[in-house]
Amino acid sequence: MTRTLTDSARGLLLDAARVYRDDPATAAWLTHQVDRLDEPLRLAVAGKVKAGKSTLLNALVGERLAPVDAGECTKVVTWYRDAPQTAVTMVGTDGSLHELPVDRRDGALVIDLQGASAQDVEMLVVDWPSQSLRVATLIDTPGLASLSHEVGRRTLRFLHPDDERPTDADAVVYLMRHLHAGDAEFLEAFRGQGVAQTASVNSLAVISRADEIGGGRVDAMVSARAIARRYRSDPALRGLAQNIVAVAGLVGETARTLRQTEFTVLASLARQPKEAVEASLLTVDRFVAPDSPIARAVPELTPAQRAGLLRRFGVFGLRLSTMLIRQGVATPAALAADLVQRSGLGELQAALNSQFVERRAVLKARSALLAVHQVVQDDPVPGARELSAQLERILTGAHEFTELRLLGQLRFGSVTFPPSLAAEGAALLGEAGAGPAARLGLPPDAAPADLRAAALDALARWQEHAENPMLDRTVTAACRTVVRTCEGLVTT
Repeated sequence: MTRTLTDSARGLLLDAARVYRDDPATAAWLTHQVDRLDEPLRLAVAGKVKAGKSTLLNALVGERLAPVDAGECTKVVTWYRDAPQTAVTMVGTDGSLHELPVDRRDGALVIDLQGASAQDVEMLVVDWPSQSLRVATLIDTPGLASLSHEVGRRTLRFLHPDDERPTDADAVVYLMRHLHAGDAEFLEAFRGQGVAQTASVNSLAVISRADEIGGGRVDAMVSARAIARRYRSDPALRGLAQNIVAVAGLVGETARTLRQTEFTVLASLARQPKEAVEASLLTVDRFVAPDSPIARAVPELTPAQRAGLLRRFGVFGLRLSTMLIRQGVATPAALAADLVQRSGLGELQAALNSQFVERRAVLKARSALLAVHQVVQDDPVPGARELSAQLERILTGAHEFTELRLLGQLRFGSVTFPPSLAAEGAALLGEAGAGPAARLGLPPDAAPADLRAAALDALARWQEHAENPMLDRTVTAACRTVVRTCEGLVTT
């Protein structure tokens, strides 16, 4: 039986724990990394203050769990993980554990630190039964570039620990409203961790609050997606992320948590003259003003209720929702599904699934290899040299990292297949899914014989491409990577 990357990483960790058995703390930490291999993927959400991290996290979970105001809780690293029972645990900087009350108000989780200061809290752990959290534990981090220096440092300490040990996150979703030098510097620092660092395999960049780019217009996401495509060719980001997508996080969150009562109000708005609705939505102040055109059309909708709609949907979400209802969207479920796709959340979910979730075993193995790499670098005890050699052998044979790097290069345009090869090459590398059937373009229930036949055909074609003298060296090198992928599919 073929030894998987996870098997190799597990074996290396166990060997390292034996080598460092005379150092109980290090041995225990390495043993913890073994257990971590069997846990869900750990996905951190990071970005500057007001980038929309908590809103996007809520959209991904489909529950309003993360606080979006500027309270004490937003200054603390908070883990959201699947569990049979709901619970909120506060972990103090001294290691103490405190159970906090589980309090939901108006559909949102409210966390009360019971008088504790954020400076005295190491992290919060929210246990919540959730299908979305079964495959990935989400970690909300405090905003970078905060007015409070200590708040920003919490995120940096978590993702770039001072003791130079690997972060607790297997991958990161980094939110940015516009590309600044600080954004590229953060992604560069997150990438530069010893193992597989020639290009990022575990970072995804998101242009958050993307509807604001187009001023909240109904077609705002068209402009935002064009900017995302332009950023993929920006040298400052090349190699620092697997992909860049644009998302209107507030609309995505509201779509995942849409209520029947909200749909009823939106339907009422959509029945009003289009001119009155559009005139009232020219600005936020105009929509909530007592003399707003919509106030005259729907007098039962109070200014406070209109302000509540703006908090949930934003101007873009209200314009888009009323437009869709006018066009025939007739149920809350249908509206929610449409908003998810139009907000960019569907594209982000697809990217997270294909790049991180389906490859979680690879990313978790990478975290394990990072752990051993750092230990042997920091404390080269007798036996560490053998561990380094074993690590090097694993990395040399880890085709999975090579695949991920090449996919990132293809998305950012630093490597380009000829048009006739591009779609098949990306698919074989796992662009549409890491499973054999998805790579080969076959149905999920394809028979093993059909998978093998398709893999053999693909292998023959790409061997020819790899030997084609008309292609330049970077392309033929990429073709050889696809050839190795096909060889793996043949033996699967």
